[in-house]
Amino acid sequence: MAAAEAPLSAIDWLDDAATVSVTPPLPPVTKGADLPEVVVTPLDAPRADAAGLLPSQVTGLPASLWKNSTTATLSRALGQLGERPLPALQALYYTLLLAEADAPPDAGPDAAFLVARLAALRRFGAVEPAMALVERAGGATPALFDTWFELALLEGREEPACTALADAPYLSRDIGARIYCLARAGQWDSAALILHGAEATGALAEPDITLLALFLEPELIDEIAPPPSGTMTPLRFRLFEAIGAPLGTRDLPRAYAMADLRGTAGWKAEIEAAERLAATGAVAGTRLLGLYTARRPAASGGVWERVAAVQALDAALAADDAEALGRALPRAWEAARGVGLETVLADLFAERLLAAPLPAATRPLAAEIVLLSALYERAGDILPPSTARQRLLAGIAAGSPREADAQTPLETAIAEGFSGTAPAPEHRSLIDGGRLGEAILAAAAQLDGAAAPPAARAALSTLRAVGLEETARRAALQMLLLGPSR
Repeated sequence: MAAAEAPLSAIDWLDDAATVSVTPPLPPVTKGADLPEVVVTPLDAPRADAAGLLPSQVTGLPASLWKNSTTATLSRALGQLGERPLPALQALYYTLLLAEADAPPDAGPDAAFLVARLAALRRFGAVEPAMALVERAGGATPALFDTWFELALLEGREEPACTALADAPYLSRDIGARIYCLARAGQWDSAALILHGAEATGALAEPDITLLALFLEPELIDEIAPPPSGTMTPLRFRLFEAIGAPLGTRDLPRAYAMADLRGTAGWKAEIEAAERLAATGAVAGTRLLGLYTARRPAASGGVWERVAAVQALDAALAADDAEALGRALPRAWEAARGVGLETVLADLFAERLLAAPLPAATRPLAAEIVLLSALYERAGDILPPSTARQRLLAGIAAGSPREADAQTPLETAIAEGFSGTAPAPEHRSLIDGGRLGEAILAAAAQLDGAAAPPAARAALSTLRAVGLEETARRAALQMLLLGPSR
């Protein structure tokens, strides 16, 4: 993808995103289902809490996913999701966060469950689907407006939210948002009047006062230096940008990296932002590959080493050059490992590796890379398993690992997790109580970073029992090939 390419639409993101679907015993997935167009239509609670982008026909998850779970319990679980889960669990989380399902039974007018889902998406950097989700629910309500506005600022398309606020000022108590939107609409005098009043009454504090003053009167920039950034908010970030003092996003929460993908940042900043977001599935790997291959590296070391490594692998595969592949694949793999992009690299190149003339010395690495991709079941085409570890990995890929091939307590626990069909006792009570979504979240959290073998065994058993077989297989492979803490 060229550096200046427009951002993906919500539907584009859904087409490219790694999500999961359940298989029997839950209802099977309908292939090729069309997603409805995203429209902005306010929904009354609890309908807002039920909003989603992925219909049940796509996910296979029942409408009763959150039945009998309380909003507080679910919100707490979502707030505790890891920053960098295993990629298989990341895909599962996206499915749960974006699924259409009935609201929790205690859903109220504050749309608290939806707000918690949006917050989780934002922490992962998934601004585009979060924006589409709040628009599907209808952001023009007091419960959702502030979240909608902040997502709009992060995505760089705040005009609809500002228009809604102009039509209905009661939507938000955020004076800064009102001043900003009035100024964008050309109502400078009204914006300045509100700013002066807010400053006099203490309703606004620094750095918002100075940032808004500089935004309203750009000529003051020569006289007043921009304030220290302090605690960052989307509005402050946008104001720094608007007054000609844009901030770097590397040290900010992941969602801010979206600002570097609007075609206004340099190539290096775009690549680094795309790497951060691709690592959590917030942007597609193909978008990162487009940036990697857009031009020749400008220097050496750091990000440029990764660019050169990926370009060399791409060229070696295109040329069917076995000798070049023997050099390029380990180099690209180490570059990807350095920034947590192993599964991104695997999904980008697995199909081509399966058809490539690989030298014998490179085949073990290539097979493991394919095991980390969506084509994991075909890894044996590159290297038939001959060692206990290879047989165990092949068994996991097929869903039937043998305990005899396990050599460590974790490997044994993983094999045991595939030996039965019943959920773990600690999750069975949730499932029997009609709290399926809560049980899935609990099992995923237990598996994510599960250094204790019993936790891995229990979580895998439950995921398989509720129909998440592919999630269980890919998570188990990732635990063994990447380490349980990835």
